[in-house]
Amino acid sequence: MSVADALAMAKRAGLDLVLVAENADPPVCRIMDFGKLQYEHKKRQRDQKKTLHANKLKEVKYRLRIEKHDYECKLGHVIEFLDKGHKVKISLMFRGREMAHKDFGLDLVRKVIEDLDEHGKADSEPRMVGRSISVTLTPSAKKGRH
Repeated sequence: MSVADALAMAKRAGLDLVLVAENADPPVCRIMDFGKLQYEHKKRQRDQKKTLHANKLKEVKYRLRIEKHDYECKLGHVIEFLDKGHKVKISLMFRGREMAHKDFGLDLVRKVIEDLDEHGKADSEPRMVGRSISVTLTPSAKKGRH
């Protein structure tokens, strides 16, 4: 059908001529209410945003001189986040003269990664950024999501 005929049909029906597939040969158009199409498209986008909550990045901060119980508590939180499917950023913050002991900090971050091996994998090696060492962990595929 020619474009002019399609436009005339759309005007008679009181609707719009909407291009659906421009890459097709010939291009495909539909006679419909364009406002309704826009409304449904925005509604679908809003619904998709609601389901994106699983892609959040959680952060757990450590200090160089951390006690065993505090370490285990923070490890428990990280495990909980990873099991729910969240990515987790591990940060080790240095204060004052602690900067002289970066090697101890790297050892602690590597120990955290090793302890979380069955729950998630490190995206890259821990790296120094300013006064902190950070690494991002991604949940393991074998774990079930809640």
